[in-house]
Amino acid sequence: MGTKKIKVVLDTNVLLSALLFKGTVSRIVSLWKQGRIKPVFTRETFEEFQKALAYPKFSLRDEEIKTILLEEVLPFFEVVGIKTIVKGVCQDPDDDKFLACAVSAAADYLVSGDKGLLKVGHYQSIKILDVSSFLREGLKNKFIADG
Repeated sequence: MGTKKIKVVLDTNVLLSALLFKGTVSRIVSLWKQGRIKPVFTRETFEEFQKALAYPKFSLRDEEIKTILLEEVLPFFEVVGIKTIVKGVCQDPDDDKFLACAVSAAADYLVSGDKGLLKVGHYQSIKILDVSSFLREGLKNKFIADG
C-alpha cells in the first residue's frame, strides 16, 4: 500500500448498513478503522446520515446514536467543505450531494447501493461502485488486505 490514503465517499445507505448490520458491507468499517481507507463527509452528507440513524426502523436510542457517532464515525472520517457544486448529474437530485462531496474531497471512490448513482459509473476521476465491486477493487489494488 502506498502512502496515499484512498479517499472514499460512502452514501448514507452503505454507511448505515456497514455500521448496523453484519455481512460483506460491514468489512468497510474495519477498513476505515485500520486506516486503509479515509472516508469523507461534507456537512450535508453527515447531516443526512445523522438524521437516518434516528429513523424508527433502526430502533436506536439517543445514547447508541451518540456512541456510533463519537466512537465509530467521527474519529475516522474527514469532513470537507464543498468546493464544487454538482447539479443535474444524477437522476435523483438528492444524490448530487455525494458527487459534490467526492469531487470536493478529491475522493477516489464513491461507494453506493443506489441504482441511479451506480448507473453514472464514474464522475470525473471518481469511480462509483457498489460494495462488492469496491472490495474486489481494493484487493486488486492492494489497499485492502486479503482475508
